[in-house]
Amino acid sequence: MALLSPSRRIRRTPFSDGVEAAGVKAYTVYNHMLLPTVFDSVQADYHHLKKHVQVWDVACERQVELRGPDAGRLMQMLTPRDLRGMLPGQCYYVPIVDETGGMLNDPVAVKLAEDRWWISIADSDLLFWVKGIANGYRLDVLIDEPDVSPLAIQGPKSDDLMARLFGDEIRNLRFFRFGWYTFEGRDIVIARSGYSKQGGFEIYVIGGDIGMPLWHALMEAGADLDVRAGCPNVIERIEGGLLSYGNDMTRNNTPHECGLGRFCNTETAIGCIGRDALLRVAREGPVRQIRPLTIDGGPVPACEYPWPLMAEGEKVGQITSAAFSPDHRTNVAIGMVRMTHWKPGTRITLEAPDGAREAVVQPQFWN
Repeated sequence: MALLSPSRRIRRTPFSDGVEAAGVKAYTVYNHMLLPTVFDSVQADYHHLKKHVQVWDVACERQVELRGPDAGRLMQMLTPRDLRGMLPGQCYYVPIVDETGGMLNDPVAVKLAEDRWWISIADSDLLFWVKGIANGYRLDVLIDEPDVSPLAIQGPKSDDLMARLFGDEIRNLRFFRFGWYTFEGRDIVIARSGYSKQGGFEIYVIGGDIGMPLWHALMEAGADLDVRAGCPNVIERIEGGLLSYGNDMTRNNTPHECGLGRFCNTETAIGCIGRDALLRVAREGPVRQIRPLTIDGGPVPACEYPWPLMAEGEKVGQITSAAFSPDHRTNVAIGMVRMTHWKPGTRITLEAPDGAREAVVQPQFWN
């Protein structure tokens, strides 16, 4: 493949030196930053993630910081999830929607204090939308992208590795909770979260100058745990039903179409900009929705564009993410399927790049 040309528009991260020394083989661009996608191979990385522990450079998960008296009000305006019961120290997965109820992002909201929030974003320029809303409503809030770069520790040995650097008390950190810790005298935020189903943490590194010292400390502490550099793995995320914004869902989809209705408290999320549109969707229900599918035949090629799902000459959906699962010995996929064909067990013709195949709707994801 052609190489990416370096420029200020594609930013390196505080961990890029470590990623390169670890032998990264491929990148993608995510929020205008480098995101590693392969080290050994996709399948080898997948097996290692499920057995050991990996350190992921996910600095591309940029933070949009809200700070000021109206920070909480603005945060509620952005999402149909009711945030009134959220306390400092908690993280919430929050669909962010526009005035039509369309998905703009699916970040994790981190509540640092009543008047200070981080929005840890997926791949879209959410900062501009948030600044526009705050300016249009004349809210008393400062909005910026702080110098915060997440580093994810993922895999079944994550607790053991993190305890060696931050003490055994970190094992008691609950899912989607965070705490303040120190590294070399500097404050950092650590949350039990991450973009895999294997368990782990996300370290919000404040200040890029401690990025590589922390990277090296983790690698040294985990040498006997077979710690390696890693990255979000397409096979593992499909198995776990972890959606990718821009791939599996876009602004043309509502949270209900994406299977995220359980994160929408539309009746009580007073102030959410897309609330009226989503109330209609909640009452009527979606006519299409994300579904797990298997695909017959040998390993599928990379899913670089949506593959149509056809029935009797009519398009009834599309596959947006697909890969061969070594553990389940079949091709697993995420697709958006019409309600007429989303019942588990339904067989649909897939127009894949290598020819027609049969896809089967599954009752649930695999992990």
